[in-house]
Amino acid sequence: MSRLPLVSRIGRQLARFGAAEQGNIAVIFAIALLPVLTFVGAAVDYSRAVQARSAMQSALDSTALMVSKDLSSGTITTSQISTKAQDYFKALFTATNTLPSVTVAATYTASTSMGSTIQVTGTGSYTTTFMKVAGFPTLDVGANSTSAWGLVRMRVALVLDNTGSMAQDGKMAAMQTAAKSLVDQLSALAKTSGDVYISVVPFAKDVNVGNSNSSKYWIDFSDWDAANGSWSCTSGSNNNCNNWKWTPANHNAWTGCVVDRDQDYDIKNTTPTSGNVGTLFPAEQYSYCNTGSSSYLQPIMPLSYDWSSLKGRIDDMKPTGNTNQGIGLAWGWMTLSTGDPMNAPAKDTNYTYKDAIVILSDGLNTQNRWYSSASQIDTRQKKLCDNAKAQPSNITIYTVQVNTGSDPTSSVLQYCASGTDKFYLVTKADQTVSVFKDIGTSLSKLRVAR
Repeated sequence: MSRLPLVSRIGRQLARFGAAEQGNIAVIFAIALLPVLTFVGAAVDYSRAVQARSAMQSALDSTALMVSKDLSSGTITTSQISTKAQDYFKALFTATNTLPSVTVAATYTASTSMGSTIQVTGTGSYTTTFMKVAGFPTLDVGANSTSAWGLVRMRVALVLDNTGSMAQDGKMAAMQTAAKSLVDQLSALAKTSGDVYISVVPFAKDVNVGNSNSSKYWIDFSDWDAANGSWSCTSGSNNNCNNWKWTPANHNAWTGCVVDRDQDYDIKNTTPTSGNVGTLFPAEQYSYCNTGSSSYLQPIMPLSYDWSSLKGRIDDMKPTGNTNQGIGLAWGWMTLSTGDPMNAPAKDTNYTYKDAIVILSDGLNTQNRWYSSASQIDTRQKKLCDNAKAQPSNITIYTVQVNTGSDPTSSVLQYCASGTDKFYLVTKADQTVSVFKDIGTSLSKLRVAR
């Protein structure tokens, strides 16, 4: 079978017809020539128009995504959408020789069945080379693309370093400003209640779960009872007692802090059960959890869309104590988990959910329940991060190291980040705001839908 291109093969046949001298072959050839040439030319014109439309569709897809990202992150306003779409398309469109003039229009809809959408439409006119002989001087070429966001609901745990070193170089104030700005950025993406939830987990060596939980079964008071209470004489006198009795203090006196769980529950989000002490959270009378302290470690705030209360909790944070990133991460994970102790709201099966932890710390690990060695604490933390990032949890972890001094870059924070692009090194406190804004933009889930 001949492998010559179709056009070459037709050309040879036409040449044979043209040279033929038998009877009316020349007449038939003359009659058929124009339709055949028109047919071949139409195929060429159509192929070029399809290629141009493909290039237009690709440029419109990218334009819709980029404009949506700008709008959702607050980079542009609704009044700038059309101009921005035209600028993006002009930079992206590669078939300008075929379609020298394309009209681009963008339409923003705040709430649809797909969430918030931006539809970008392109229309142009291809000038034909062959089809104009048959009365078709141009072919209309058009395409559109819709970018939607809002079908993905977000749950984000802000795990924030409240250790004593955060008092230096304006780090605490910068973190508070950045965290509140992130709350504002993410809350703006919510169209209905529950689209976005945020929790706040202040941490030092311990975390504060609130002394209002003193009667909950998931608090283990075994060690606390042994360390907090008083002796009384049950036989004899205080000066010559034959039998002393230890009476633990009332649990109402507990200041609300807990330490790391028993291993290996310290690196998991296992729901506590009253019959398994290892799954419970050990109470500790940590001095910095005392409400009377000037440096009071704030309680965890579970998932909420009460934006004012979330920002109020961030404002109330104070720098105090040693560094245990692992317990902060563990409780950030717990706030995203259903069941006790944080009881995250059930997820609606009509939505896709994106769970994330954002942890900021300014130093290296110094102390947890088990160790005072940074390397040992880091080893536990790496296992915790592996568990949180694995299926079915599939949590995205963003890590931020604020290093305004001479500390080495944190290897454990780099390890815990869900990719190199999700680890941020801040060398000046005022960079924290821009870093958190970038994280907020990353959290804005976008998709192309046609």
